[in-house]
Amino acid sequence: MAKRIAQFYKVGFHQFAESWRDTFGETEESEIRQIYDGIRLPERATAGSAGYDFFMPEDMVVEPGKTVKIPTGIRVRMEEEWVLKCYPRSGLGFKYRLQLNNTVGIIDSDYFYSDNEGHIFAKLTNDTNEGKTVELKAGTGFMQGIFVEYGITVDDDVQTERNGGFGSTTGV
Repeated sequence: MAKRIAQFYKVGFHQFAESWRDTFGETEESEIRQIYDGIRLPERATAGSAGYDFFMPEDMVVEPGKTVKIPTGIRVRMEEEWVLKCYPRSGLGFKYRLQLNNTVGIIDSDYFYSDNEGHIFAKLTNDTNEGKTVELKAGTGFMQGIFVEYGITVDDDVQTERNGGFGSTTGV
């Protein structure tokens, strides 16, 4: 039986609104509230699925060669020594060559406690070489996350704590 090691949550409304406006510009609060209220927590499609599907918060179109940053509205609390690895849904990659810009998104267990509430973002690029436009409808799966246990070296004594998001631990 699989270990139960994590729980998904929505970020707070104000965090989501700030992230949405940062990504898409000024947007009426009522429109952001409607998007926020429609956010679905990630879930597995079947009992045998390893990946938790993340769902589009809003309709988006990604033209060939274009990129979109998606504030998912999701955060995850997980046990130490686990990581959430995020990948594009395999069907989208196969049909459209839709890719995550960082190839694999790595969500560390301590990201949950960051100033941005551990808000998970996805940056997708339509890397088609067939000229296909990708239409992603609100509520459809676009990314999947898989929890993986990890180990550390015997001489590791890191005590530094995170307080930030992307690249915050190395300053990149």
